[in-house]
Amino acid sequence: MSFEYRLSTLFAIVFLVFSSTRSTADEWPQWRGPNRDGVWAETGVVDGFSSPQIERKWSVPISSGYCGPTVADGRVYVTDRVIEPEDIERVHCFDWQTGGKIWSFSYDCEYRGFSYTAGPRASVLIDEGRAYSLGAAGHLFCFDAAEGAVLWSKDLRRDYKIRMPLWGIAASPVVEGGLLILQIGGEDEACLIALDKMTGEQRWTALPDVASYAAPIVIDQCGKRVLVCKTGDRIVGLGAATGKLHWAVPVPWKSWPIGIATPVLDRDMLLTTEAHKGTLLLRLSTDSLTVDELWHRGRQNSEDKTALHCLISTPYVDGDFIYGADSRGVLRCLRLDTGKQVWEDRTAVPEDRFATIHLIRNGDRTWLFNEQGEMIIARLTPQGFNEISRAKLLDTTTEQLPRRRGGVTWSHPAFAYRHVFARNDKELVCADVSAK
Repeated sequence: MSFEYRLSTLFAIVFLVFSSTRSTADEWPQWRGPNRDGVWAETGVVDGFSSPQIERKWSVPISSGYCGPTVADGRVYVTDRVIEPEDIERVHCFDWQTGGKIWSFSYDCEYRGFSYTAGPRASVLIDEGRAYSLGAAGHLFCFDAAEGAVLWSKDLRRDYKIRMPLWGIAASPVVEGGLLILQIGGEDEACLIALDKMTGEQRWTALPDVASYAAPIVIDQCGKRVLVCKTGDRIVGLGAATGKLHWAVPVPWKSWPIGIATPVLDRDMLLTTEAHKGTLLLRLSTDSLTVDELWHRGRQNSEDKTALHCLISTPYVDGDFIYGADSRGVLRCLRLDTGKQVWEDRTAVPEDRFATIHLIRNGDRTWLFNEQGEMIIARLTPQGFNEISRAKLLDTTTEQLPRRRGGVTWSHPAFAYRHVFARNDKELVCADVSAK
């Protein structure tokens, strides 16, 4: 056997091993994961926890904020806020294996005109070696993701005269082709804006609507790329490349715009939900850029007064059923065809106003991270909520919700490299959840 043959064989084996590792190890480069749908596709993770406390691989100190971490290219990104000796927002980048700080960037940021001031909301978005960070007051930065150098920045509050939402700017940006698209609620028909992701130059603005807190998604409809967004006033579908309005379904706000949950796409259906108005299901036409309303179900129009009113949590669709946590933390299962409730469960988190559970699908199981800092592995089926295992990952802190006794953990976790990454107002933690 020649040396050249042995060498080529070795290279082939190394390539196959590397490819296999990459294909089974997902990253979490943006809000709600690789496809923005709350799905964690990795295999080889634990079936249950061996003790009441999940062992940390590492923990690093950070300050307060609602932003969930993101993970890409061996790095973990998160933002926070510091108020002493001055008001600043910060963007951090850590090594995923050790928690060692790679870079950190801070900038002056006074919180004016909105409540819940613990810190930034939107997750850092990683795309093609760039990191995009959107602060609660509208400061937008594009960084070199590896080095932390600022490539360009915008003061969106100043540039677009943002009509600041009650809870600040919260919708995580999305990249579509060469565009960075954001919901900000600017004046002069700039509720939604698209910037050149390389330069920050404006490409389009759209809609006079006030902003909600819901992150937009991009879908395929009739061979077109369509931006779907829940604004403060309606659910809209726009040409992603142009900002042209294709369709809109009014959902007038009650008391104040409150939509936080991300729109959910399932086959030719689009699901949206909010704490005041309940859940709405639309059907996307396959022949034209239009939609039809299938049903809209809230407590006010349900005979039994049961309905899914999500606040922070985004639900999901599995087959013919919808699963989600409402604004008091009650888990509910609804029929997809009618919106009628099949069951409810009150054991996943203590019921309270704004009680939060994040639901992440992994194969036939759902991982639930509740506001008590507990990670739950369960199966959600039409027959009910089947809890498999539960353990504590993170302590609650009080900055995000001072009035809740003991505090909360409201930030969405990230799942990558068979590890889970989560934060509160004091620390960012990493835990190994791979099957041994």
